[in-house]
Amino acid sequence: MPRRSPWTCILWDVDGTIVDASDGILRRLTITLEHFGRTPPQRGELAHWIGPPMYDSFQVNVGMTPDESSDAVAFYRALGKQDGYTTGAKLFPGVAEIIAQVAECGVPQATASSKPENQVLALMEYFELAPAFRAIVGATPDERTLATKADIVAEALRRLRAQGVDTSRPVLVGDRHHDVEGGAAHGVPTIFVRWGFSWPHEADGAAAAVDTPDQLRALLLLEADGA
Repeated sequence: MPRRSPWTCILWDVDGTIVDASDGILRRLTITLEHFGRTPPQRGELAHWIGPPMYDSFQVNVGMTPDESSDAVAFYRALGKQDGYTTGAKLFPGVAEIIAQVAECGVPQATASSKPENQVLALMEYFELAPAFRAIVGATPDERTLATKADIVAEALRRLRAQGVDTSRPVLVGDRHHDVEGGAAHGVPTIFVRWGFSWPHEADGAAAAVDTPDQLRALLLLEADGA
């Protein structure tokens, strides 16, 4: 049966929502922090690192100064470029299928990621998802000029509007409290997915929280008759 969406456009976080890049992130973080004389995280501590801009995380998590954090980001990103941005990355099961189904229904989609935009593009192309998105939006390379989730959400909406997309009823799909707060800054509700790298309380303030892709699909796509 044909489907429709209650949303005029859908924004997607990437890390922890569409893509599990934790293996590569942990490896590069370990090398970077040891290089700068800091203690690297254990896998169970990745929730402190995946989601926020790395520039902020180096300061909050290991006490770097802004200048040290800039150096660490540059070192970390150089490792990523050397590795290849898609190395070790995996799709969360079922999410790509939802993105494809939404696109088939004609609902405009965009990424809204705190990951640098060139890396987001590389991942979406690698997983053959790029054609499903009207805009692929991420952070600027320095992760300072355009980095906060609120600013990235605003940029994603701006690029969609520039293409004539109706942004009157947007929704953001994400897995961190930064997504919830960044969307709220622009009146964009967030559907919180629990398969990412988050603590339970981070869903507070979300419009809904889901545990499975089927639950997410039910919120993004309805039967055409409204049933």
